[in-house]
Amino acid sequence: MAFGSATQTLAPSPESPADNAEDLRSETIDPCPPESVVTPNPYLIADARIERAWAHWKKLGEPKLIVAPMVDNSELPFRLLCRKYGAEAAYTPMLHSRIFSENEKYRASEFTTCKEDRPLFVQFCANDPDTLLEAARRVEPYCDYVDINLGCPQRIAKRGNYGAFLMHKLPLVKSLVEKLACNLNVPVSCKIRVFPDLQDTLNYAKMLEDAGCALLAVHGRTRDEKDGKKIRADWKAIRAVKNALRIPVLANGNIRHMDDVKSCLEETGADGILSAETLLENPALFAGFRTAEWVSDSEDDIQDGKLDQADLVVEYLKLCEKYPVPWRMIRAHLHKMLGEWFRIHPHVRDDFNAQSILSFEFLYDMVNRLRELGVSRPLYVKNT
Repeated sequence: MAFGSATQTLAPSPESPADNAEDLRSETIDPCPPESVVTPNPYLIADARIERAWAHWKKLGEPKLIVAPMVDNSELPFRLLCRKYGAEAAYTPMLHSRIFSENEKYRASEFTTCKEDRPLFVQFCANDPDTLLEAARRVEPYCDYVDINLGCPQRIAKRGNYGAFLMHKLPLVKSLVEKLACNLNVPVSCKIRVFPDLQDTLNYAKMLEDAGCALLAVHGRTRDEKDGKKIRADWKAIRAVKNALRIPVLANGNIRHMDDVKSCLEETGADGILSAETLLENPALFAGFRTAEWVSDSEDDIQDGKLDQADLVVEYLKLCEKYPVPWRMIRAHLHKMLGEWFRIHPHVRDDFNAQSILSFEFLYDMVNRLRELGVSRPLYVKNT
């Protein structure tokens, strides 16, 4: 299956080795020895796994600023835009492992990458270990981690029996992690939400580490806490997970601007942070830009950054022309980045929504139209 000339193709054979990924099974102690082999000391196996997990993370440069996985919203053009403005690693959108394994059209439209798109986590939702492994083998040459989505709280995840609705099905979750850890040439990572009870969270995280998870991302909200603007993520719970585990841990939640990044890393002790919703509105977050919403009246060291969301929209559209993605993704991003502009001029938003078939010409003209109407929503930076 081929993508455009600038985009990498998926491996023709699911058995192809990962060209740039570290082989986590190349050490003298095999974390998943055949049954016929005398099992080594389990503590030595654990130590070897932890050592390899850290060696891989360090090889990638220990990225701190990471684009979180977002359904339909962390596709290649958006990842590249965020990387231009400071993101050091990124997740793909959540991919459905069964459909990805079975449907070539789905693979072609939902997963694209290029040589600049590294380090890269490819995230799958799954509830069957063999199906997950089949999907993972198709992408392992093009990523640095295969990630299991154990945190999606949406209704579709409940209906599909995946994401955060596997939190109480520990044997199944363990089998998913073990299947990848024992059969892939790239590490397996997981992204979770916390339980209401901290000890349940710690037990869950430790189980994932013992099963072979080489990196854990922790969203500091429970499965029922879906509104990120109203409910603060629990950074103390993330710190407790970080203190309990030996593998790298990433923190997710409450990141609105770079001051939050600094505070989160200090308060959680995490090895990096993820941002999702804020990046959708402001892909330049990691370069120090912030929207007016997150500028306090008490801050006198903030100035106009000479960049606005319309500038970012134009950059994003140019990347979409180079790396085509489904129009539904483009439409969603423009609503997020131009949301404040549309609230000022709702008739422009209505014209946008009325377009059942989009074109780049129409979208560039829409941005120009907003600018001609005198809309000004600058992004701000600290005056340093």
